[in-house]
Amino acid sequence: MIKSAAAGLAALALSATAALAEVPAPAPAAPPSPSIVRGTVTAMTDGSLTVKTAKGPQTVGLAPAWSVAVMKPVAIDAIQPGSFIGTSEMPNKDGTSGKSLEVHVFPPGVKMGEGHYGWDLKPGSMMTNGTVGTVVAGKRGSRELDVSYSYGKRHITVPAKVPVVQITPGKRDMVKVGTPVFMVVQKVAGGLMAGSVSVGENGAKPPM
Repeated sequence: MIKSAAAGLAALALSATAALAEVPAPAPAAPPSPSIVRGTVTAMTDGSLTVKTAKGPQTVGLAPAWSVAVMKPVAIDAIQPGSFIGTSEMPNKDGTSGKSLEVHVFPPGVKMGEGHYGWDLKPGSMMTNGTVGTVVAGKRGSRELDVSYSYGKRHITVPAKVPVVQITPGKRDMVKVGTPVFMVVQKVAGGLMAGSVSVGENGAKPPM
């Protein structure tokens, strides 16, 4: 009787283990949409920027070691297999592909913001950051890309006239009143904080 009960419990345990093995692991969740401030600097102190945005003026604190990133225009050929890029995109109805609004190419070895998540460049736009796989020349100078990130892959069409920029380091004196800027900000006690300020080359507007 005892042996029979033990055998039954063992069989039940094996069945439960098998059932659990058949349950697929939950898909990794997409990261939350970042908080963005973009606009033109209207005032600046040693520790903060005030920016005129589409939603009104916003003051952003600057971390003590804040840096400057310059968006330098480059040819579409700068997008190569193995490049780590970010691209604001408008998704297609198939849910797995999209069309770029802009592309920013990160420096070699730098990978930031990996994934596919909501963006605010245009209503309904998304941001895809990942590693470029296949690059195929498309119609009228466009490019077709496969972009992979840790939990998925997107097929992206980059139209020929879409802005493509290379991210390069800049100097703090490039940020001044009248400069168009772009910042990913963190909400902290007392307001917003940025660790990096992106500017366009020669005072141009950053495309993202």
